[in-house]
Amino acid sequence: MKPKLAFYWCASCGGCEEAVVDLAEKVLDVVAAVDIVFWPVALDFKRTDVEAMPDGSIAAAFINGAIRTSEQEEMAKLLRRKARIVVAFGACAQTGGVPGLANLYDRESLLRAVYSESPSTLNPEGTRPAPHYATNGAALELPVFWDRVRALGQVIPVDYSIPGCPPTPKLLADAVAALLTGSLPERGAVLAPDKALCEECPRRESKPDKLAITRFRRPHETLIETDRCLLAQGLLCLGPATRAGCEARCIQGNMPCTGCFGATSRVRDFGAKALSSIASLTGSNDEAEIIRILENIPDPVGTFYRYSLPAAPLPGKRPNRAGK
Repeated sequence: MKPKLAFYWCASCGGCEEAVVDLAEKVLDVVAAVDIVFWPVALDFKRTDVEAMPDGSIAAAFINGAIRTSEQEEMAKLLRRKARIVVAFGACAQTGGVPGLANLYDRESLLRAVYSESPSTLNPEGTRPAPHYATNGAALELPVFWDRVRALGQVIPVDYSIPGCPPTPKLLADAVAALLTGSLPERGAVLAPDKALCEECPRRESKPDKLAITRFRRPHETLIETDRCLLAQGLLCLGPATRAGCEARCIQGNMPCTGCFGATSRVRDFGAKALSSIASLTGSNDEAEIIRILENIPDPVGTFYRYSLPAAPLPGKRPNRAGK
């Protein structure tokens, strides 16, 4: 029998699902080699189908997205029981991703902003989604919106991670091939090269031995040269702190790295590492001048913790103990 695979989408934009489709004609090789038993975004599968499967009958479940709601947590735990291997697929599952920046606010603030305070909202009754609602003899159950966004590994044990926003089709193809051949590394590994992106950057030779940045520029503020190190041009590129394996796609698109592949195994806190790397490149030893240079970074938390806030040692605003 062919190995069984499952794919599931939690709190994310859907780009990781696109990465599967981006295998193009190679997806036919995957379909020929495995049996996809659950992929609700693409095929007509139901939760009851998974519940009916024997525990451990799925060879691997690729789960993308962070955990924001009760339904996502329930599905993650269900797939953990049914799958022998669980892969955190993409930055949101691995470290919380962009949805994790919501941890800068508590749940009440978010709901108030969306259902009461946004300029386009007309809601004088203050109506909000309710987990339980009954009318005319019918009852409706909706997922509970948790106070915190969590990475997948903070909810269930994860065997492997594939980084990226989204992961490249090559990494997915390599992971499936490793599953089929039994050549996976030790559990807990990140299935991408354990080195910094700068080491495989196509502009590596143009990076000066010593950088001294006196002003950080945003991409819209300058005409970006296509063959010169982006840091040397004063652009905030996080390549020095970011894991390789993305094929330097943003760099090849003439845009700086934003850090979606996360940290190497030698780094505990990606945001702190990225901040340290960038701060060390400022071209001044004067405190006031350093502050002026770094003030050109408009959103430090959103810049350095864009993909990893829930997994950081300081993961955002402290939640209300009552979960409200």
